[in-house]
Amino acid sequence: MRNVLREYNYDWRFWGILDNASKMFDATEKEFKHTAAFIPSFSATTEKLASTGPAGIKLVKATARYMENILHARERGKKLALITYNFSPAVLFAFDIVPYCLEGLSAFYASTWTKGIYESLDYCCEVGFTETSCSGQRVGLGAILAGLAEKPDFIVCSTPGVCDSNANAFAFAAAYLDIPFCQLNYPPTLTDERAVEYHRADFKNMLAFLEARTGNKPDLDRMRDICREIVRQDEIICEIQEYQRLIPSPVPGIFNLFIYDIKVLFSGIRDGTEILEEMLKTVKDNAARGVAGDGTERLRGFFFYIDHYCMHLKYWRWLEKNGISHIGTMMTDFWQADAPYAKGREEEGYVMDLTDMDTMIDSLAAQSSRMPMIKQIRGPYDAPHMWLDDTAGVAKLMKPDFLAYIGTMGCRNTWSSVKLIAKDMEKLGYPTLILYADAFDNRIEPVDTFLGKIDEFLRVRDIRGWKGAIWK
Repeated sequence: MRNVLREYNYDWRFWGILDNASKMFDATEKEFKHTAAFIPSFSATTEKLASTGPAGIKLVKATARYMENILHARERGKKLALITYNFSPAVLFAFDIVPYCLEGLSAFYASTWTKGIYESLDYCCEVGFTETSCSGQRVGLGAILAGLAEKPDFIVCSTPGVCDSNANAFAFAAAYLDIPFCQLNYPPTLTDERAVEYHRADFKNMLAFLEARTGNKPDLDRMRDICREIVRQDEIICEIQEYQRLIPSPVPGIFNLFIYDIKVLFSGIRDGTEILEEMLKTVKDNAARGVAGDGTERLRGFFFYIDHYCMHLKYWRWLEKNGISHIGTMMTDFWQADAPYAKGREEEGYVMDLTDMDTMIDSLAAQSSRMPMIKQIRGPYDAPHMWLDDTAGVAKLMKPDFLAYIGTMGCRNTWSSVKLIAKDMEKLGYPTLILYADAFDNRIEPVDTFLGKIDEFLRVRDIRGWKGAIWK
C-alpha cells in the first residue's frame, strides 16, 4: 500500500465524506450544485441518493451516524464487533455493542472513494489472503489489516456451509488480528424441530460469547424494543414488496439496495424504520399516480443473486434511464412469514414472538437462519426450500421479463450450480442471463462492459422488443 494512503485513516476519511454529504442535503439547491462540483468522485452518488427524496437523505445521514459510532466506540466505553452481511446486528444492539458490517459498508466505500478501495482490496492479498476471495470482505478488511481502520474487539458471523470465501475471510481476520471469534452454524434444514433446537442452542452459545466479552446481559425491555422495531421494519418491507408486484412497479429500483442496507446495518433500531417509512410514502404516492418508481417501465428484471451495487451507483442510474424496473434480488428476500413470496410457504419464514426473553431469542435465531444466502444456498440448489424454489417462487409472483445472475470470482458456492438453475428457469419461461462482474472492484469488469452485456442480451433475445439501451 502506498505511503500516501497510510497518511489518512480509511474509516475517518469515509466518515468525513458521508458526514459532509449528509450536510449537503440541508443546503439550498444552488449550494448543493456548487458543492457537488468539488466532490467529483461522490457527486453522482450524492445526486442519485438525493433524487430519491427523504429516504435517500435519511439513509446517508444514518450511515454517517453508523460510521461515527464505529469511530468513537471505545471512547464511549463500547465494544466493536466485526460482522458479516448475513448476520443481523439486532442482537448486538441489545448488548449495546457497536456493529461493523464489512459488506454493507463496502457498498458505500465503493460508491465514494474508488482509488482507496483498490489499495485496500490488494493489501488484503499482500498480507496473505487469497486474491480469489470475495471482494465484499476485502474492501474493509484490507483497511483494518493495514491499521487504517478501527480494530474490532471481536468477530461474530454466520457463514459456514454458505460461503467458504466469507467464512475464511473472518477466520483469517481473527487469526491475523488475534481477536476472539464466534461463528454460527446452520444445518441443511430449517423447519423441523431438530433444526429449531440446533439454532436455539447455537444462538445461546453466541449470547454467552457476547456476555463474556462485554460483561453485560441483554436487557429484557431493550430486547423487546429492538424486536418490536424489527416487526415494524418487516411490516413495511413486506408492504413495499407487495407494491412491487404491480405493473408498473411503483418502487424505485434503488430501494432494493436500501432494504438490503437497512437489514444489515439498522435492523431493530429507529434509524432503519424511519428510512423505510419514507420509502413507503414514496411508493404509495407513485402507486396512487400509476407511475413506475423510476419514471417508466419498459422491462422488469429480477436479479437472483448479487447486484452491481456500487461504483458511483452507475448501475442504478442506468436501469432508471432505460426504464428497467428492478424487482428484487435474493439479497432483499429475508423470509418474514408474512412476506408476499412466503404465501403458502409460511413455515419457511420467521415470526417475531415478543412474549419473553426465550421467545425473542428463538425469534432472532430464526431470523438469522433465514438471512439472504443462508436460506438459499446452504445445500443443493434444487433441494426443497433452497435457491431454485425461492427463485421460481419470486419470479412467479413478480412476473419479470428476464432474470440475471451477477457473480464475482469469489462466489464459488453459486458458480457451481448457476448454469443448472439458469437452465431450470429457462424451462419455466424466464430468459436468464449469467454475468461475471464484481460489485466492489470495477477492475474485474468495468461497469459499462457489464451493462453492455445486459443490453446485448435483451436485444438478442428480443425481450419485449428491446431495441437498445440509452447511454447518454
